[in-house]
Amino acid sequence: MSAALAPRSDFPLLASNPGLHYLDSAATSQKPRVVLDALRDFYETANANPHRGAYALSALATERYHDARHTIARFVGLADSDCLIFTRGTTESMNFVASAWGPSNVQAGDEIIITALEHHANFVPWQQLALATGATLRIVELTDRQTIDLDHLRDLLSPRTRVVALTHVSNAVGAITPLAEAVRLIRSRSAAIIVVDGAQAVPHLPVHFDTLDVDFYAFSGHKLLGPMGIGCLIGRRALLESMSPYQFGGDMIEWVHDTHSTWNVIPHKFEAGTPNAADAVALAAAVRYLESLGMDNVRAHELALLELADARVRELPGVTVYGPPPAERSGVVSFSLADVHPHDLATILDQHGVCVRAGHHCAQPLMRRLGVSATARASFYVYSDASDVEALVHALQAAQALFATADSPT
Repeated sequence: MSAALAPRSDFPLLASNPGLHYLDSAATSQKPRVVLDALRDFYETANANPHRGAYALSALATERYHDARHTIARFVGLADSDCLIFTRGTTESMNFVASAWGPSNVQAGDEIIITALEHHANFVPWQQLALATGATLRIVELTDRQTIDLDHLRDLLSPRTRVVALTHVSNAVGAITPLAEAVRLIRSRSAAIIVVDGAQAVPHLPVHFDTLDVDFYAFSGHKLLGPMGIGCLIGRRALLESMSPYQFGGDMIEWVHDTHSTWNVIPHKFEAGTPNAADAVALAAAVRYLESLGMDNVRAHELALLELADARVRELPGVTVYGPPPAERSGVVSFSLADVHPHDLATILDQHGVCVRAGHHCAQPLMRRLGVSATARASFYVYSDASDVEALVHALQAAQALFATADSPT
């Protein structure tokens, strides 16, 4: 497959930079015009504070905000849209669960399980909860293909396990967790809640929360063509209703008495203050754009590009590619080039119009297990095509030639 799934002309930044090869979509995606238009349209036609006014404009803002929640819930297979909480993104969502659910439910002697594949956002909050409560943190190790070792997970599960937090798709190496198998294993051996980081899954794979049998699932808008600063946490109704708010203020209250307060119903209980209505509306526009493409088509397109890129990059001497085979990865090629630091490599590629990520990808525990301090990461999305792959390969060849010249004796 050589053509992009989505026309480059739909994305103003890409359309105005024809020589740009944007291969950092795992960090943040480009935004189609319909998303930018939705954001502007909200401020131009419906800009009022939702839930705060009895006038028509406020009612319109409220309606659009509620419609956005329903649209996004439908996209991720959630029937009860009240169980979708708007947050700033996956990082806030994970901190929300760890801080609002954790202290009341985890104590000394309990165990929290995370994996060595996690982004820091699904690692550090649980690490800190364990330190604060006296619980024991257990880390699931990885296979030699940088996938979660399910046998090790089985060994770690016990009646003392209170939380299992795991990624659906790794941001650093693209490994797709066999989530259904992992969930069945956890349910068969413990009563732990299951918390899933879906930041890299929802943009790239069909996701249906109501069939996953997990307790919390989080994702970020800016990874799936939406704005930065908006994301979602999905939780089981019973859990959300039992949890105390983690922020206090406007709209999340029912009554404020002089000596105590009572809380609004979900989702409002967890959305204190003025809501990020415009970004929610724009995220709904991003969801509708992806629905028009079809998430099965998104996955097929990325897999075709990934197979091409993986094969072409592996042809180059001195390249090490991390992660499982393409069929078990999202659209990510994480790699290193012998004797070249990933930061230097990314700088050289940028001179050729190729944008890749370089660093530890907020996954330092994983990098330690790979035996490296950082990798370079090329990531693809709906607007990527075969020309981006070829540009990456040619830029890598140019980098190799440059360093070979620099290392040759004078």
